[in-house]
Amino acid sequence: MIFIDACLKKETPYTPIWMMRQAGRYLPEYRATRSKAGTFMDLCRNPELACEVTLQPIDLVGVDAAILFSDILVIPAEMGMDLEFISGRGPVFHDPIRMESDLKRLADDSDEKLTYVYDAIKLIRRDLADDKALIGFAGSPWTLATYMVEGGGSKTYEISKKMVYSAPHLMHAILRKNTDAIIRYLLKQIDAGVNAVQVFDSWGGALEESAFFEFSWSYMKEIADAIKSKHPEVPVILFSRGISGYLDKIDGNFDVFGVDWSTPIEKAKAALFDRYALQGNLEPTRLYSQEAIKSGVEHIIDVMGREPGHIFNLGHGMLPDLSPDNARYLVQLVHELTRR
Repeated sequence: MIFIDACLKKETPYTPIWMMRQAGRYLPEYRATRSKAGTFMDLCRNPELACEVTLQPIDLVGVDAAILFSDILVIPAEMGMDLEFISGRGPVFHDPIRMESDLKRLADDSDEKLTYVYDAIKLIRRDLADDKALIGFAGSPWTLATYMVEGGGSKTYEISKKMVYSAPHLMHAILRKNTDAIIRYLLKQIDAGVNAVQVFDSWGGALEESAFFEFSWSYMKEIADAIKSKHPEVPVILFSRGISGYLDKIDGNFDVFGVDWSTPIEKAKAALFDRYALQGNLEPTRLYSQEAIKSGVEHIIDVMGREPGHIFNLGHGMLPDLSPDNARYLVQLVHELTRR
């Protein structure tokens, strides 16, 4: 699999590419499947439909790897939290975690309740071409915690960060519970058939440097250690958004560092490429213009060269109103410009 070879810094015939949120609202086919499912969580919990939307970008866009269609919040939802996706607001937890007594109502067997995810993985792996990798994923402990504590998305993370400084023991207790659940969940994804796993730390950049390494990165490293100890052959990708100022202190037993769009690719290469493969990092809104796509792709390829160990991706996820034609153009351009 070309994607797996690139994760392990092996020679590949061209630079592989996939895109975060590649199965999503920008594809009319996704919207049609989504309308069949009912609610967003109904789609996540339907293995056949989750398989269908996972495979759509392989056939329609031509990417080199599929990523499991699910959501990072299925873990706290299966811990027993009251999750609702509200149009115009996004995910909302109606029962946020604010004190130690709230932790007692969180179940410790969320991984056992996520059978619909494992069933979807088995279906996807059955139908996915043998040369295409399937990526499993989870949200980072800190990113999950922000939703669980804030009650949904946030621009300031005021409640979560207040807890970091005024009740760090409580935040660590939440992170401990999340970390243990994520490890069990990802190991079961691997058992079901995924070929690599990615941990999404979407909100790591909300923390100052010392807090980031204490409350986010240390737990991500623990997850990577747990995966690699049991499955050393499975690539582990860590993606933390908004931490370009902290790259010189990044370490850990993982394979690929996901570079967000706000981090100059030159900086990431200088700090990390001697130890890790790099994934990224085209600014997603460049996909509104083929001219912008071309200049962005050329710059990233000029920096990364054609050395083994680069996976082309966006620096965050696909936006819902992007053009499928431009997504296809991006994939074709990367393949064309990097073919060895």
